[in-house]
Amino acid sequence: MNYNDMLKEARTCMGDHCKACNICNGIVCKNAIPGPGAKGVGDTAIRNYQKWQEIRLNMDTIHENRPVDTSFEIFGKKFKYPFFAGPVGAVDFHYSDKYDDLSYNNILVKACAENGIAAFTGDGINPKIMEYAADAIKAVEGIGVPTVKPWNLETVHEKMRLVNKSDAFAVAMDIDAAGLPFLKNMTPPAGSKTVEELREISKMIKVPFIIKGIMTVKGALKAKEAGASAIVVSNHGGRVLDQCPATAEVLEEIVDAVGGSMKIFVDGGIRSGTDIFKALAMGADAVLIARPFVTAVYGGGEEGVKCYIEKLGAELADTMEMCGAFTLDDITRDMIRK
Repeated sequence: MNYNDMLKEARTCMGDHCKACNICNGIVCKNAIPGPGAKGVGDTAIRNYQKWQEIRLNMDTIHENRPVDTSFEIFGKKFKYPFFAGPVGAVDFHYSDKYDDLSYNNILVKACAENGIAAFTGDGINPKIMEYAADAIKAVEGIGVPTVKPWNLETVHEKMRLVNKSDAFAVAMDIDAAGLPFLKNMTPPAGSKTVEELREISKMIKVPFIIKGIMTVKGALKAKEAGASAIVVSNHGGRVLDQCPATAEVLEEIVDAVGGSMKIFVDGGIRSGTDIFKALAMGADAVLIARPFVTAVYGGGEEGVKCYIEKLGAELADTMEMCGAFTLDDITRDMIRK
């Protein structure tokens, strides 16, 4: 299976909302919710993608001719590439009933672990979603990151008990999910969290705590105060607040403010190995990519995920070689132009 074959197959089973576009840039789906669209007019998802495209690369091919090393290490685990699959929930609601969250996570977690990266898994109202995600992660020796919604503390505590049994190497909370329209007024309740509440949550788990949904320096420093080991610079793909800046617009200032005291992931409109290179050059340690992995699962199951990982990895390696970076540590800001 190649990438085009995977896209073609995905279009036969993605449902009415997602068109499995050649480029997942938010333009076609705009504000389609249910579906993969963004909140309001859909502006933020489109802006996420466009701002990465405005950053250019500084090519330099006067250097040694030797292989590049794309490997990446975090929290004691080594990965083949510095990108992970992002968490996606309610796939049967937003895409089609070919998969539900249970079957989707089972495929994604296994395929990612077998191909050198890790998957962040989603969460949902059905408690079985977290149970099965934890089981899927345990089955691959902890190579996965369960992502818990910002439920009330009693519910979070129950979820974290499952997470601790999964042997996951890290745990995340997508605090920005407090703005998801379909989580409002639901049971259990979900909503924003204080620094003190996040600190309490971080103490519930035995592994590094990642807070996803940071878009300001102020937010990053609050996450650090709460005991986070890492943050994800993210606006939830535009699905929680319209008229946000793109993640590419705020990444560097957050990196500079944090000063290496936490690991930094970034997501939002990153669609190629070249985009991954740009994010690393701006100071991110790794990136998350979400919607295209849904397409990969629907279009080819485990083989589709493998195909997409290999595509991204080859693009990243090629960009590194063409810019004179042989390891990820060699990637610096002077290799890009804004």
